[in-house]
This record gives sequence, structure tokens and C-alpha cells, in this order.
Amino acid sequence: MRRRLYFILPDVNSAQTIEKELLLSKIDDSHIHYLAKDGVNLGRLHVANLLQRSDVLHGIGIGMIAGGITGALAGAALTFYPDLGQSVGNAGILVLAVVFAMMGSWVSGMIAVSIPNSRLKRFQPAIDSGAILLMVDVPVRRVQEIRELIMAHHPEAQAKGLESQIPAFP
Repeated sequence: MRRRLYFILPDVNSAQTIEKELLLSKIDDSHIHYLAKDGVNLGRLHVANLLQRSDVLHGIGIGMIAGGITGALAGAALTFYPDLGQSVGNAGILVLAVVFAMMGSWVSGMIAVSIPNSRLKRFQPAIDSGAILLMVDVPVRRVQEIRELIMAHHPEAQAKGLESQIPAFP
């Protein structure tokens, strides 16, 4: 189980220094992510991936639910037609629900790729003004240790909170 810590950093030099300290503290590079406005060269820093900077996961979930409901309703409506009603049955309703859920996930996921992550909306003004957002995923037992490490060595860093609901795979 991991928690995501957020910090606002003033510049790339500060971000590079903090990354070195996190790596020395045995935080894997795959758990350290940076987000900056377009045009900022982060160099070799681990840039936030598509799943972290867009609302694609949320969009896929919404599309799956909406598509599944739509498919189930369409299957149920087909049962009222005399010729199709007996051939569709419950299995047909289930198949339509699954197919529509997959289509809804794909379509809404494609749309959500271009939408900024709603969880990061509160950091957008700082990012737009040139600051860098650091997202570091740490084990629950190390949250306080890592927060104290960054704040003790980097007074320029602003701690901006903790998120407990992070996806396990990205």
C-alpha cells in the first residue's frame, strides 16, 4: 500500500537535488514523477506519464458504466420485439451490456486522454506560473520520514498534501 505525496518546487535544480536524495533514500525512480508546464525542460527527471497527467482512468470507468447500462437497456428493449424477443434472452442482454461497456470504455478513454487530471487541478496555477509538481509514491510506513527529509533539506519546497487513493499499476 502506497501513498502519494505532493510538493511544489520552484525550479529544475531543486527537483534534481530532491530526486537524488529520494533515490539515496531507496525510493525507486518509478515512484518519483514530475509535472511542469509545456516548454519546461526537465532533463532526465522522470516526467509524469499519461495516466498521471490525464483523466483517462476516470474516463474509462465512466464509459464502462454508461456503456454497460446502455447495452443492458438496449438488450432489454430488444426482448419486446416479437421476432427477436425469444432469441435475445438473458444471455443476449449480458452480451450487449459487455460489448457496449467495452465500446464505452474505449470511446470515453480516448476523449479523457486530452483532459487534465482532475486530481491535479489544485496545482495548476502553480504549474502555470513555472513551478514544478513533484509526486512521490511511498509506502505508508515511510510517509512521515520522506516528508521530513524533503522539508528539512529543502525549505523552498512546499508540501501540498497526501493522497491515499492511487492506482497500483502506473
